[in-house]
Order: sequence, then structure tokens, then C-alpha cells
Amino acid sequence: MSKAPATGVAEARFEPLRLERLAAVLDVEQRAYAHPWSRTNFQDVLHSGYLAQVLMAEATILGYFVAMKGVDEVHLLNITVAPEHQGQGWAHLMLEALDIWSRGQNADWLWLEVRVGNTRARQVYERHGFRQVGQRKNYYAAGHNQREDALVMNMRL
Repeated sequence: MSKAPATGVAEARFEPLRLERLAAVLDVEQRAYAHPWSRTNFQDVLHSGYLAQVLMAEATILGYFVAMKGVDEVHLLNITVAPEHQGQGWAHLMLEALDIWSRGQNADWLWLEVRVGNTRARQVYERHGFRQVGQRKNYYAAGHNQREDALVMNMRL
């Protein structure tokens, strides 16, 4: 894995997401998104045995990601960098960790959906090697009974 971003953080490490850390992850999720995942979403992920990793620096959550393995692919369901740590390279580090894990699972492809309006995330994914392959109409809730399209992106491993 590549070197951790130069942000003044002495050491970053991945830990499996466990129920005892769920409240802190939910706090980050709610601060990061207008339409955050719910406690039930995270509990379902943990119950299903999906890959759920938290990136920690001492007792601080830098970010986390959730992915689901398919037959020859992995689907990134959620990747979040805590708002106060955004723009420091942590998303790239988490994507690299996901790449390594996915290859270890004999996956050939990584897939994800991203809001059309989430330009920053789209740029991160494109720099990492993801390419747009489709669009899902009205995929995401957008508030006030509105919906937002999702771009479908993939990357060959």
C-alpha cells in the first residue's frame, strides 16, 4: 500500500467496523452527507458480512468504506472521509486498500454509483481509474420529494 498522506497524522490504520464504533461512524456519516446512511443500513452491512473498514488515526476516524463482493466483482457501497480530513488523500488510500482486498478476492472489476452532482467524488474516482459506464435515473433521494441521478462507474482490476 502507498504511503499515508502527509497531513500531520503520525500513523493511520484500518480496523474492521464493529458495532461498538457504529455511533462514531454515524456521527461522521451525518456530518458528511445531506442524505446519510442510517444506523439500520450499517447494521445490515455488518449482519451481511460485507467488507466494512474504518481508517483510524489513534482514536480519530479519518474515514471508512463498505464493499460487497460478487462473483467476479466488488461493489463499493459507501466511502466517506470525515469532513475535517477531506482533501488530504485519505479517499485515495482507502481506494487502494479496496483494490488490494478485491484482487485478493479474485475480483476482476470494481463498481460504484455516485451522485451526478458530486463532482468532487467523481474526480477522485476518475483519478483512481474508474470510468463512467452508465447512469441510473432518479437513483438517490435529494430532498423535498426530489431525486438525483447516479452515474455508474467501474474499473478493471
